[in-house]
Amino acid sequence: MLLAQTAFETRMLLRNGEQLLLTVVIPTVLLVLFSAVDVVAVEGPGKRVDFLAPGLLALAVMSTAFTGQAIATGFERRYGVLKRLGASPLPRWTLLTAKTGCVLVTEVLQVALLSVIALALGWSPHGNPLAVAALLVLGTAAFSGLGLLMAGTLRAEATLAAANLVFILLLLAGGVIVPLGKFPGAVRSVLELLPISALSDGLRSVLQHGAGVPWSDLGALGAWAVLGLAAAARFFRWE
Repeated sequence: MLLAQTAFETRMLLRNGEQLLLTVVIPTVLLVLFSAVDVVAVEGPGKRVDFLAPGLLALAVMSTAFTGQAIATGFERRYGVLKRLGASPLPRWTLLTAKTGCVLVTEVLQVALLSVIALALGWSPHGNPLAVAALLVLGTAAFSGLGLLMAGTLRAEATLAAANLVFILLLLAGGVIVPLGKFPGAVRSVLELLPISALSDGLRSVLQHGAGVPWSDLGALGAWAVLGLAAAARFFRWE
């Protein structure tokens, strides 16, 4: 049942043009655009793409696990889809797990596409691939929990507006494209606590600087994952 529901959720996502725009097209366009145009000053050694690629991988995770999942689940809840599925032989935990599985499948495709494009633009990644995988998995868990929490507590229209607003704000202020060092000290201290900042900073530490395992970023993402998933499990309403 879990595999069948995961495959169904994945097919539905891939047929949704708006979701593909958010999860695939936007990160790809931003990667190509900001790698070619000197709009924002980047930090660290190497080419512009070496700074941008890790941040946009983090954005891809957030767009799928948080923004896309929150919006899709919110409208499924509004139209009674979740209520009907919850009354079916499919256990509720299986449905939520299948949604997370769908997110992971989509992210594999995103990471592969963005990596190929970044390599074509001259990206030179470094570091331990296992550390990168750990960051992506914990980042997915953190954003998935927060997305399900939003979808299960707010009205669908409020979820749509809030999820897109958060996406734009974190794109600009989460260390994805603009380095956090460009912000004032007090603001930077707050922004560094965000999951997108931990994910983009951790990926950049490994892939751009060749650092070892970024334990502090993994710890921050783990804390967000525990809090987000626990809150979603506690407060998610099926109708």
